[in-house]
Amino acid sequence: MTLTIYGCYRSRATRVIWLANELGLPFRHVPVIQAYRLADPQAPGVPLHTRSPDFLKVNPNGHIPSIDDDGFKLHESLAINLYLARKHGGPLAPKDAQEEGLAVMWALWAATECETHALSLQQHLAAFPPEKRKPEVVEAALATLAAPFAVLDRTLVEGKGHVMGGRFTVADINVAEVIRYARPATQLFDAHPNVKAWLEACQARPAFQAMWQARDAEAA
Repeated sequence: MTLTIYGCYRSRATRVIWLANELGLPFRHVPVIQAYRLADPQAPGVPLHTRSPDFLKVNPNGHIPSIDDDGFKLHESLAINLYLARKHGGPLAPKDAQEEGLAVMWALWAATECETHALSLQQHLAAFPPEKRKPEVVEAALATLAAPFAVLDRTLVEGKGHVMGGRFTVADINVAEVIRYARPATQLFDAHPNVKAWLEACQARPAFQAMWQARDAEAA
């Protein structure tokens, strides 16, 4: 059986690769870059990208990551991680129906409560040149994220440093990979020390470090 992960490291594919590393899953990695990164996606010889006909056969939505798990195709990074954890089991997987519900809840929470605003902070504080940054956007994102960060901070205290189950699980990976976008906003983490310590612990794991080293080696 062969697991294939489509996507570049500088994308949400990092979530899936991190989880695969944690589970010790062998996989084939097919680099697919975002079409918007190319001056002309239709030019001859361009690398495989999200609008390439060959990739659209895998994911007609034209987004990364996607997986092909021995013929079963699945999209959306958070859903992929929930599927892989459920399939392969072990301590990273939900242990019962209640934890299954919590894992789904936290994935949706991260996507709806945090991701847009965390990405906005990453872009305006780290990615954009100074002339393109908008202080009002940063202030709005900081104000919006204060409440969900407080919720996460309290949850980590109650959960002994983890999102659910008192142990490291797929829920930690899914939430951490969203929260990390906000890292340039150091004041947000300083105000929520349990979130800061938890993210640092997640990213100190060997499986994350292996993924991040590969990401650093990938062309920007």
